[in-house]
Amino acid sequence: MSYTPPPWPQPGRAPAPRRRSRRDLGLTALAAGLALLVAGVAGAGWHEYRAGRAPAADARGASPATTAPIPSVRPGPRTPEPVRVPGARELADARRPGEAAAWIADDRTDLPRRSVPVQRPWIVGDTVVQALYREVTAYRLSDGAEVWNLTLPTPVCEAPANPAPDGRIVLVLSTGTAQRGTRCDRFQMVDLRTGKPGWKRELLGTDPRDEPAFIVHTAISGDTLAVARNLRATAFRVSDGTRLFEIPKEDPGGCRPDKVAGGARLLLSSSCAIGVDRRASYSQLRELDPRTGAVRWRHRTGAGRRVERVVSVDPVVYTSVDNDRLTDDWRIVALGPRGELRRTLDPRPKGFAHCSDAGIDAGLQPCPGIVVGHGLVHVGGTDRVGAYDLATGKLLWGVRGNDGRTLTPVGSDSAAGTVVYESATPGLPGRTFVLGRSGAGGEKVLLRHPAAAAGAEYSAKGGTVLRTGGRIVLAPSHVSGDDALRQPRILSFAPAPD
Repeated sequence: MSYTPPPWPQPGRAPAPRRRSRRDLGLTALAAGLALLVAGVAGAGWHEYRAGRAPAADARGASPATTAPIPSVRPGPRTPEPVRVPGARELADARRPGEAAAWIADDRTDLPRRSVPVQRPWIVGDTVVQALYREVTAYRLSDGAEVWNLTLPTPVCEAPANPAPDGRIVLVLSTGTAQRGTRCDRFQMVDLRTGKPGWKRELLGTDPRDEPAFIVHTAISGDTLAVARNLRATAFRVSDGTRLFEIPKEDPGGCRPDKVAGGARLLLSSSCAIGVDRRASYSQLRELDPRTGAVRWRHRTGAGRRVERVVSVDPVVYTSVDNDRLTDDWRIVALGPRGELRRTLDPRPKGFAHCSDAGIDAGLQPCPGIVVGHGLVHVGGTDRVGAYDLATGKLLWGVRGNDGRTLTPVGSDSAAGTVVYESATPGLPGRTFVLGRSGAGGEKVLLRHPAAAAGAEYSAKGGTVLRTGGRIVLAPSHVSGDDALRQPRILSFAPAPD
């Protein structure tokens, strides 16, 4: 039966992103959740929908869809409590009929007593590889067993969103272990297939114009590593570390390189008209030939706006934000094959989140919570997920709930539809389901995550969600160095064997 609520209110500023550490991951008791209400639309209409659950999770009572405005309230600090991390045998013994199989990689790394960033995990062959502080570790996807571990001389400052096609990656290391005042100026190549370290070199001193860098952004396209630092950009060869070319700033406009994005294409963003009125400054986006540095096309934002995150490099889709209002005023911008403007989308009226509220001023990649595929751009957020048509800019369908869970699109299949991850609460597990091309009415549960892992799964909320085959991989964005506050490093869920 159709149900069309009033138009959604214009959302206010999204809550400030929080660094989630074990100190910040309290097991605050929540109400026994509400059944997910979702709605499919053609254009801007929404329909009520009850999401199916395993019997254990269906103890939550259904509640009518709310039509009241959704407030934007900055959450207060929570009392930190230890996160209990169940072992593999405990998870297996506690698994209920219909629940997914799971494994959890526990955090045994000796860390400084502060919140430590976790580098995005990479799927390489049959392993998932993660860099944390001074270690790089590979876990077998099938069961979470450690395959190899590499200790680094100093902590990791930055890492590309994706490795080279052959599995090699170049990490940027710091000069020391202090939290502040250390430079990010050392390269270390690592073969993620074997865990063997390769070439290493220092950024500082390789060129007379080099200066100490504290913030570095990197990306890999093919065998090329692009490095942006100090409003300069340089390309190196991944395989042997050879300096390939310098990426120049461009005039008029005084466009100085600031960030890079890689993958099937090499993109470079630049800040232009720096030092003038912020309402006049803008961003330039260039596609470069990764072998020669030749510019294939140029695109510029409007005055007073900047490129914030690259959602996809093929096709090129990015988010832009206002220089003053930031994510209070954000858009999704799709480009054509020559960098021409194809479509601009405004997801704010429907309350979708900018890159899962991952914050600003980070690298160009990744943009969690937004997925491009099969001519659609899928956007998530608290209690909602939807799909826009890139050809028309129209919202095709949307899903809306009211129990405070985050809905994150993690994949798009041409036949099946959109794969969505629904986050856990402290006492209730998450799940993975697929929505048909029309949105509501075509939902199919893929994975009912085990109740025994709910607390650990909740602790990874706000981190990275990856999908490989039929498996979901979760990783927190930060972990705490407090030994009393253990936190999982990686969680993985997959269909249980028959």
